[in-house]
Amino acid sequence: MPNRHTDALFQLIKSLEKSEKRNFKLYITRNSGSEELKIVQLFDALDKMDEYDEALLLKKNESIKKQQLSNMKAHLYKQVLSSLRLINDERNIDITLHEQMDHARILYNKGLYLQSLKILDKIKELARARNQLTYLQQVLFFEKNIESLYITRSIQTRAEELSIETDDVNESLSLVSQLSNLSLQLYSWYIRHGHSRNEKEDAQMQYFFKDRLGNSAHKCKGFYEKLYLNQGHCWSAFIRQDFLHYYKYAQKWVNLFEDEPYMIEIETGHYIKAVHNLMGAHFNLANHQKLKEALEKFELFCNSDIVQENMNNRVQCFVYRTISQLNKHFLEGSFSEGLELVPEIEAKLEEYGLYLDRHRILIFYYKIACMYFGSGDFEKAVDYLNKIINWKVDLRTDLQCYARLLHLITHYELGNEDILDHLIKSVYRFMAKMQNLSVVEEEIFKFLRNSFHVSVKNIKPELEKLLIKLKKHKNNHFEKRAFLYLDIISWLESKIDNIPVQEVLKRKFASKRNLS
Repeated sequence: MPNRHTDALFQLIKSLEKSEKRNFKLYITRNSGSEELKIVQLFDALDKMDEYDEALLLKKNESIKKQQLSNMKAHLYKQVLSSLRLINDERNIDITLHEQMDHARILYNKGLYLQSLKILDKIKELARARNQLTYLQQVLFFEKNIESLYITRSIQTRAEELSIETDDVNESLSLVSQLSNLSLQLYSWYIRHGHSRNEKEDAQMQYFFKDRLGNSAHKCKGFYEKLYLNQGHCWSAFIRQDFLHYYKYAQKWVNLFEDEPYMIEIETGHYIKAVHNLMGAHFNLANHQKLKEALEKFELFCNSDIVQENMNNRVQCFVYRTISQLNKHFLEGSFSEGLELVPEIEAKLEEYGLYLDRHRILIFYYKIACMYFGSGDFEKAVDYLNKIINWKVDLRTDLQCYARLLHLITHYELGNEDILDHLIKSVYRFMAKMQNLSVVEEEIFKFLRNSFHVSVKNIKPELEKLLIKLKKHKNNHFEKRAFLYLDIISWLESKIDNIPVQEVLKRKFASKRNLS
């Protein structure tokens, strides 16, 4: 069977730009032995395939024997990477510093250790200027090695200076390691536990964060220490649904890059993630104007050379720009206008299918389904919700829960009474398996269990009762996430007032703008 996502060589070749493919051909033909010519044939064959299918590959290329294929693929993989390494990207600080380290090592091996030390001094200067602590550590280790073998006598205090420099760098790296570990641990916490749902879970999260952070915050002086400190605070606040603090530290994270703009090019991924979190915080706080401003600025960045010349940056920018574009339409209630994005989103999901994880794709499906639901196109909403429900993948249960709830409500809107009993039981069974349901989820669960069998003519009083109950929890910060996933209140209001959901949201949006 074709398997596009598991063959590493196929993925690598499919990720190459035209210029990189051309460079590989030039690189490999310099050594035109029969083995190299054969791997060019394999390269071309893989490049032409849309999906990796080993049986089809061997059938169409009879000169490639099955018993040779594994070794040929390993050899080709190595050669492609070697050809990419020769493309000198001067903007990539890692490659530049690594190349200079290679030069210093070559000079040292030739016995020209004074020349080697000169290059090491230049590397240190560049590494410090660009916050590259790991390279700084390597240089200092190399310098100490040279000084211990060859007494240069150039500076009498050299040994003491090197010792102090090394201690400072090691302390900074230790702090960066501690804070980056904390950020990963918080991410792991979120995957296992999700958002805090009550005071007890909130207290557990606060203790977990403070206990592992210790007194490290006041020690943070360098770029990476501050980056991971802000990232950790963002995760902690996000998990606790404390969106004001989430916004505060997301803004600090972005400010860190704006204070040292050269770091945007060095740590582009972290910058993109920082802006994504900031836009997410604006959405969570329903701050439409701030979201709009941040999105406009981010869209300009997405068209910059830094992004356009790097596949990973292009993919990440597409994901986070699109999510924020959809979120802006949610705040405005402009679902019909937002649906104009869907063809482009679908095209990009196909184009970037090699690089997107399944969870991210299903997030898009859910947001698109909400767009169609809000616009009143319930048939299309069902189509996208079915993609989520029927796609057998280990997805966060909260998203699966809301997808199933929206699926049920959509069929109710369509008047498919003949399947509602089945769907209610299905959602009931799914929610019953979930542990620690939020208060809002419990109320929706009770409503589904007790009221969906009521005829359409008599359902309005039940909807009004549910609306009153849910509005009591609207300002409970432990319940905020539930309303962001599924704006059940606006749907209930639309049913009671007999108007489309997007009209309800447009009224709310207009009301907020008038008040501001």
